[in-house]
Amino acid sequence: MKLRSLRIDRLALFAVLCSIMAVAGNPPKSGPALRSSLPAGYDVITLRPSGAHLSLMGLVECPEIEGDRQVPQGDRVSLITANGTPVKKFPRHFNFRITASLKKIVLEGPSLTVNVPENPEQLLLHLRFRVKAYNGLEKHEITPESVEMIGVPADVPYDERVYRISVNAGELPITDRIVIEILSPEGDLLTHFPFSLI
Repeated sequence: MKLRSLRIDRLALFAVLCSIMAVAGNPPKSGPALRSSLPAGYDVITLRPSGAHLSLMGLVECPEIEGDRQVPQGDRVSLITANGTPVKKFPRHFNFRITASLKKIVLEGPSLTVNVPENPEQLLLHLRFRVKAYNGLEKHEITPESVEMIGVPADVPYDERVYRISVNAGELPITDRIVIEILSPEGDLLTHFPFSLI
């Protein structure tokens, strides 16, 4: 009886040690793993004088963050890779994918009205973009490596255009926040979408 009890105690101790080792090797995961494509935002703007609704949708493409997770640390959040290594730097390379559409896909009411002299379909062809990095109250502009229209060629009439804006952010801390501003051809701000990880 005593031998059997001793054997059970050893098995219990072994199970506890295995649990401790498993927790030590696998840090707590508070949320689902990040994907390489993340939604950045959605906005609807009424264009005057045409009365057309312009839908703007943002997506971030960043393979570097695939599998990363946010983990709470007291009153802050940190980012770790899939194998538990802390991430200290913001991803250097990523893309903003911006869809500008005149199709009837309004999910919520317009947030802004903008005077645009161009034909709405011409506006889609001449959108401008500005990328900024924010760290607390400090900010600086990042010149995109490239801005390209993908999908339907520009010389084919169409009511939707997709842009890919490629960014090289350089060496930035993970605490930074990147914002892309979408501008009219005249430089008026239409909307902006953020990209932050913690």
